[in-house]
Amino acid sequence: MLKPSIYIALPVMNEMERLPAFMEALRLQTLQEYSLLVCINQPEKWWKDPSQITVCEDNRQAISFLESFKDGRITIIDRSSEGKGWTGKNHGIGWARKVLMDEIAAKALPDDIILSLDADTLFGPRYLESILQNRMNCPSANAISVPYYHRLTGNEPLDRAMLRYEIYMRSFVINLWRIQSPYSFTALGSAIALPVRAYKMIGGMTPKLSGEDFYFMQKLVKTGTVVNWNEEKVYPATRLSNRVFFGTGPALIKGIEGDWDSYPVYNMHWYDDIQETYLCFDRLFTEDIPSPLDEFLISVFGSLPWPALRSNFKTKKHFVRACHEKADGLRLLQYLKSRQKSENLNDDRNLAELLQYLAIHYQSLPAADLNLFDFSASGLSELDAIRNYLENVESFFRKQHYDEVCKLNS
Repeated sequence: MLKPSIYIALPVMNEMERLPAFMEALRLQTLQEYSLLVCINQPEKWWKDPSQITVCEDNRQAISFLESFKDGRITIIDRSSEGKGWTGKNHGIGWARKVLMDEIAAKALPDDIILSLDADTLFGPRYLESILQNRMNCPSANAISVPYYHRLTGNEPLDRAMLRYEIYMRSFVINLWRIQSPYSFTALGSAIALPVRAYKMIGGMTPKLSGEDFYFMQKLVKTGTVVNWNEEKVYPATRLSNRVFFGTGPALIKGIEGDWDSYPVYNMHWYDDIQETYLCFDRLFTEDIPSPLDEFLISVFGSLPWPALRSNFKTKKHFVRACHEKADGLRLLQYLKSRQKSENLNDDRNLAELLQYLAIHYQSLPAADLNLFDFSASGLSELDAIRNYLENVESFFRKQHYDEVCKLNS
């Protein structure tokens, strides 16, 4: 495999506070052969909106700041200056990512790398080098879902909310790893790398106002292998944001107010029901048998999907793959949400049960009395210790899967 080129896709809106630190992180990279494409964006109508004029001016400053580098590696796509902003329904982070990735795909080679980042995300000096090495190690992979870690700020309410949200995210994906779900990934727009050929194969990015990174990663999983390990991680900012409808920023806003209804720690036994359904797929190729997800799937599709899939796919291998694509990551999340809505189990108890299971089967959790665990009463140090413990367990699963994929490539 020839050495691929790296193209960084960077959407920017109202980021002058953080853009200098991002550019400094790029300056310190051990690998300096890259191209940076920046889409500075906002709705056109904001120029007429007094409540948004500070964003417009911030974006104007960002353009001037980037132009001051006089660096041939930087391409600015201006969707913010007067007369150039988004119009109609086509706007937001999803459109900015799509415009950037489409531009890269139009000029790059098939094995060149699209590296998706955000201006509020930092990374170590070897980050670009690690992404390139990862691609060289696993050239057949469709994408890399890069490990992440949110640094704390010293603002206790914000840090508590961030740790609570990260515990939610890590417990969710660990349970998916535990049941060997194909959808064991964390979708962060600032933590994705993929070859141009994979981007073209899935028909590019489908722009959405929120969650574009999740649907993007799900398409990549359905068409190939996504590796979830990288030697270097990214460090997204811990901050409040209401630019999108769901995701880290809105979750922290709700979390500070004590509202975690949208981000519960799901009971681990509900994931076991998903795994039991997975184990039914082989037999469903030849016969109708009940599965734990039947009632949910009927509520979503109107009837069980297996007979139609059986008619369309004549080999067991293709049938089983089609079953996984039907019961995809979105459906799994909807199933878990439906169980939580109907049963409303306690987050503290659900997390304690998972931690006790992990301590028995993987590695012990240092100095924690899980029988007394309480999110609201726990100190920052205890929450941080649990976050770090879950990160270690998640890293174990990520690395194990990565080694398996690389072995197949060797």
